[in-house]
Amino acid sequence: MKLRFAPSPTGFLHVGNARVALVNWLLARQMGGTVLLRLDDTDTERSKAEYAEALEEDLRWLGLDWDEQFRQSDRMALYQAAAERLKQAGRLYPCFESEEELRYKREQQLRQKRPPIYDRGALRMTPEQYERALANGKTPYWRFLLEMREVAWQDGVLGRRYVKLPSLSDPVLIRADGTPLYTFTSVVDDLESGVTHVVRGEDHVTNTGVQIDLWQALGGNPQRLSFAHLPLLTDSDGGPLSKRLGSLSLRQLRRDGVEPAALAGTLAALGTAQDPVPGMPRELLPGFRLTAISKSAARFDVQQLLALNRRHLHNAAFEDVRAHLPEGADEAFWHAIRGNLDLLSEARAWFEVARGSIVPPPQPGEEDYLRAALAALPPGPWDEATWGAWTSGLKESTGRKGKALFLPLRLALTGEEHGPEMKALLPLIGPERATQRLRVAAAT
Repeated sequence: MKLRFAPSPTGFLHVGNARVALVNWLLARQMGGTVLLRLDDTDTERSKAEYAEALEEDLRWLGLDWDEQFRQSDRMALYQAAAERLKQAGRLYPCFESEEELRYKREQQLRQKRPPIYDRGALRMTPEQYERALANGKTPYWRFLLEMREVAWQDGVLGRRYVKLPSLSDPVLIRADGTPLYTFTSVVDDLESGVTHVVRGEDHVTNTGVQIDLWQALGGNPQRLSFAHLPLLTDSDGGPLSKRLGSLSLRQLRRDGVEPAALAGTLAALGTAQDPVPGMPRELLPGFRLTAISKSAARFDVQQLLALNRRHLHNAAFEDVRAHLPEGADEAFWHAIRGNLDLLSEARAWFEVARGSIVPPPQPGEEDYLRAALAALPPGPWDEATWGAWTSGLKESTGRKGKALFLPLRLALTGEEHGPEMKALLPLIGPERATQRLRVAAAT
């Protein structure tokens, strides 16, 4: 078994593509197969080296690795040789129609209530017409001659699928500038590299019908190739999950503090009846089943992702996050704050509360109470029993209870109305900072 993930380095990796990469990886690793990372970078205008580097970095961050790797831009000779074979077989033919001419043909077909597919007019060119076009400075682009048949396969997710080739235009495989297109390069590479299973998005179903025909034209046996198409992701409202939403790139999710285990757990469970659990890909292997993925579109809910991220952080060990915490953060700090985090990036603000400098907000009318609290501060050293002893004494001396007792103290010491348990946070703040903050709060 050999599977491939084939992103185009024309932008940052999006959660939709990351899901495809993860499913390919899980399936290959479950079956002891090979994972190929192929960079589809023949679009020289849009493909960028920095995007290629970012793709690899983001995949590794997600916990994915691969056994083989290549770039399509290094394989042009292979595509040229395959194109010559198709030309010799009469399956790749030259065309000269401009986009304006093709648009006119489509408009005429629609007026006549006919399907707007290419009419194969270029096949009617005589050798003299072809030579005259070349002499006039025209350069051909090349179309693949589809067979007049129906292509069928048993899809690993969608079940039995059919594509009627006569209802499609012969696809352009090579542009006039000689650049090979995805439909062509993908098949050549899959054949040459020995790919056995293609797992990709449902938007490629029609491509699959065309590529099976092309696969056979190049001498491949379609019985040795399996396909599975994952239903596309939608947003939480059921609308299309746009690739233009930068907030859903792995790069931005990483910056926002989303943990790879939370994202991997979310993506692995999408479209299934299983509840997502946080885990790195290797931890998710035992529970993954391609057959569990529904034929219906799956909703990617950012709130569900954040909930899983929160669940993961609340149980994360200090050693697992140590490298991503502010310098000087220790295990006591992590245990104090982890139950209050949605994102790991929020730890920095709480580190400032515990070990840094904050300015308490004004609390008009609470000055006398805060002065009394300052006078009642217990001597050090402090531990988790200090908060209870301090507030019990204030309750008895002031008659306050509940919110009136606790909230002014929390605001003065942390600047926030909500947060980690004060019994764990107060010893981290320490007597000196607590004294200073209470003085400032009592004076406002």
